[in-house]
Amino acid sequence: MSASGSNNERVVAIIQGRMSSSRLPGKILRDIDGQPMLLHVVERVRMAQTVDEVIVATTTDPSDDPAAELCAQRGIPCERGSLFDVLDRFYQAARAHQADIIVRITADCPLVDPWVIDRVVQAYNDAKADFAANRLPPPWKRTYPIGLDVEVCSFAALERAWQEAKEPHEREHVMPYLYATPGRFHVHVINAEADYGHLRWTVDTAEDLEAVRGLYALLGGRRDCTWQEILAVWQAHPELEGINRGVAHKKFDDVDQKYNGAKG
Repeated sequence: MSASGSNNERVVAIIQGRMSSSRLPGKILRDIDGQPMLLHVVERVRMAQTVDEVIVATTTDPSDDPAAELCAQRGIPCERGSLFDVLDRFYQAARAHQADIIVRITADCPLVDPWVIDRVVQAYNDAKADFAANRLPPPWKRTYPIGLDVEVCSFAALERAWQEAKEPHEREHVMPYLYATPGRFHVHVINAEADYGHLRWTVDTAEDLEAVRGLYALLGGRRDCTWQEILAVWQAHPELEGINRGVAHKKFDDVDQKYNGAKG
């Protein structure tokens, strides 16, 4: 049993990823410090004490066969579903693995912090929330670095979103239906002790990949660094931030340009 401490509820972390990224194709299997990025994400999420199971949710598109094959080789549970209706992919994966609480992680965050995951899950439980996160889009203010994003929700809330969400961005980005309308759900936001929201530790572009590879090279092979330890290295090497400082982060209502064609 996990340390979630909430009536033996089963906590399942779902890592979403696909090979057909528009800005950096094949990114989830790009090499970082000697192994595919996806494996870094799985390893770090598995360190979270509050999580009972970690699974990967990719798509049924043939382009994602390599990701599914990697999971099979490494014994990582993998569910495959819709390419663009990621909400359906999440819901089906959560249902298949009997999740009571879902932790959403994206496969382009190789520095995701297990201790931050634990903090968000615990805050979700303490607040008796339907949904909790350590970042939300404007007008909310981001305080954690981009790349440490954690979202947590109940299966009941996810199921309601799956049933009711209609807008393309609600289907592609999974959770907007849960937080975009005040009062619809009990939402709880967790902030960092200081504002680091301008730092970019995700991998969505070639510049991001270069920056994160440089950071990993400075970590000396350690895979269990806390985000505070990573921050210290990042701040000691300002040239890293300069690599991807100009990269624009996607907005929550952006959708893949292929989405409408696929739906139609």
